[in-house]
Amino acid sequence: MEIKRTIDMYSDIIDLPHHVSSKRPHMSMYDRAAQFAPFAALTGHDEAIAETARLTDRRIELSEDEKIELDSKFRYVMQHVGEDTEFEFTYFVPDENKSGGKYITYVGSIKSIDIFKGIVTFTDKLEINIADVIDIHGDEFD
Repeated sequence: MEIKRTIDMYSDIIDLPHHVSSKRPHMSMYDRAAQFAPFAALTGHDEAIAETARLTDRRIELSEDEKIELDSKFRYVMQHVGEDTEFEFTYFVPDENKSGGKYITYVGSIKSIDIFKGIVTFTDKLEINIADVIDIHGDEFD
């Protein structure tokens, strides 16, 4: 009964043609759907959560014995600057966004070492801070 009464209420307009505006262009299905998309009130919240969850390493403090060994390796490396000898440097890179950072291991030949500035420059122009180096490996040390 209820359905018949509803149909009777709209019987005068049910067979009319669909209205098409002469002033406005037809809206695409994509644009029509976008009207009902959820609103992102917390813009950047997902990125902030991901940044907080990203892990960083703490800087390792070398013991006195490790510092003496590293110093000995540096002296050896300084004697072979400009040669084709490759060394493997492990060094700390501080994170730009939060405390901590990461350790990177790089293999290459050394172009120069500037003791006063504290910088090691490799032949491919990579520069690392001497204070950030925690280990040096090479065939000569094994």
